[in-house]
Amino acid sequence: MRRIGVDFELAVNGRSERSGSPVRRYDETILPLPGGSVLVECGPMRLVISAWVGRVPQPGEALVAASKAIEFLEEVASQRERLSAPWRRLDKLGLSAIPLEMLESVALVGDEDLTPMASVAGAIADAVATFLVARGMTKVIVDNGGDLAIRIGDPEERVRVGVRSKVDRRDLDKILILTGRRASWGVATSGLGGRSLTRGIAWSATAIAEKGALADAAATSLANSTWVEWGGIERKRACELDPQSDIGDLEVTVRIGELPPHVASLGLRKGLEKARLLMERGVISGAMIRVGHLSESVGLEGILEG
Repeated sequence: MRRIGVDFELAVNGRSERSGSPVRRYDETILPLPGGSVLVECGPMRLVISAWVGRVPQPGEALVAASKAIEFLEEVASQRERLSAPWRRLDKLGLSAIPLEMLESVALVGDEDLTPMASVAGAIADAVATFLVARGMTKVIVDNGGDLAIRIGDPEERVRVGVRSKVDRRDLDKILILTGRRASWGVATSGLGGRSLTRGIAWSATAIAEKGALADAAATSLANSTWVEWGGIERKRACELDPQSDIGDLEVTVRIGELPPHVASLGLRKGLEKARLLMERGVISGAMIRVGHLSESVGLEGILEG
């Protein structure tokens, strides 16, 4: 295990982790795991990196990528202030590679209230996965707190991804079977109780796309789209929960009661409508949404199990 002090400031999907030398200091942890994976933690980032050549794990390469992931995080942190503005206000000029990917991902999703920070976890996962593929890895899985970037070089290879019905629970509700017939996959989940703030009432909204950054931004959009007015829902401005939030004065959902069937049904329908729109535009390939005790998927025929 390696631990090093590191300073930075970064906001993640509505929640911020502040640093900068006088503010807060984080330890960097890089820890080999059983089976050849590597855990890397720094501030809000918690990555599990797994890499293979064929069926042989490559823990050494995962360790190299872990150090690189810290550099990617610092790259984003250095441009955090610009990336916390709504995407339409931003100019691409001067953005480095990962921030530019974040901006382009939220622009493809298209919601006016999204900032590029809505795609940060997926974008960093993508950068790590791309780095490893360039070093000759034939299968890579990068899990950034539940937002995944997956690369599969063998068309016959399969990766199983568990999906939670509630983002704040560990039990898995469904399994996605992703194959190498597509070389690149991104899977991300947003919803009430997760590490980011949400504007909707979904327990979970999972998006599947070609890249982690796109899936991350789309999952945020899907979860937000499930909002329904109902008296049993508590909302607050994001800045009341976190003064450094990139979504500022926008209202976010804090707590919901037991949703009446008609409220849950309407929220689910709105989320599915958004998912179909994003599918029609080629932003995502499928989604699964759960609102209260109701859930439904679109575009996941042949890859959804359970």
